[in-house]
Amino acid sequence: MGKKSRRRVKPAKVERVPFRARTFEGLPGECDWVAMREFVPSATAVVTLRPEIAVDATVRVCTLLPAAAPGLVRPDGELWVGLQVTHNFGDVSRDIAAAIEQGLGLEPGSEIVATDPGVGPRLQEIVDPASEFAVDVQEGFDFWTAGVDDPTGDIAAGMEQANQLATPTARLEEVDAAYWTQLGERQFLRWVMPHDEETLLSALARLHVAGDDRLGDDVRLIGSFRAHGLLVPVWEMEKPTEAAELEGPVAAFQSRLNDALADSTPLTTEQRGARNGLANRQITVR
Repeated sequence: MGKKSRRRVKPAKVERVPFRARTFEGLPGECDWVAMREFVPSATAVVTLRPEIAVDATVRVCTLLPAAAPGLVRPDGELWVGLQVTHNFGDVSRDIAAAIEQGLGLEPGSEIVATDPGVGPRLQEIVDPASEFAVDVQEGFDFWTAGVDDPTGDIAAGMEQANQLATPTARLEEVDAAYWTQLGERQFLRWVMPHDEETLLSALARLHVAGDDRLGDDVRLIGSFRAHGLLVPVWEMEKPTEAAELEGPVAAFQSRLNDALADSTPLTTEQRGARNGLANRQITVR
């Protein structure tokens, strides 16, 4: 082998997808995108694409699709994409946008295949910013089989399994992206908020010290978790409480929170202690 043949060939440089802390920032309903991606069991919402991407085209966004598929084109031609998938190529927004791009070129009845899309348009570049994102929470996954032939029974089997894992969930109407759920004997409210994390923690600390962070006598703030660059405060119900019973309290809390967010005075020693407690008390509620 000659010297020329023994020379190492440098591999082609692959452009990496840049990290995005707030994956869905700039989209209509950013906080609901986060909720559907991370903890809402079964829900759908429809978005409209920019006309330069596809004229009069809509996409049904689903929390979960059969076999955790990234997307599919229904027999009637409607394009569905799934948020709760098993892959992540570095930017969830880019992954979903690539699934939509792939689906636009497929025939009805086709399934979208998960592949590393590389750098390219994100959801923010293909979804019409004027589009609505109205979340429709489902009791289960029966919508999978509506209008679809299932000769092998695979979809029905997957639906039955998914239904067994789906926990009762409801989206509150008085505020954005607040979801009541029941996990076993316990009930929680998970509320995705769009505010800067540091500012929100300080506001919650002010409310906690004032005794104003509860959603009623029996609904207490127990902590929060981060998801896609946003903070998700979590309340737990100390006695059985239906979602509808929280509508008034969350609206009142929203008003108190807005006042606390606008307060720029330095935190007191007690408030700083409460803030540190909130910051250190990260929880996971699935």
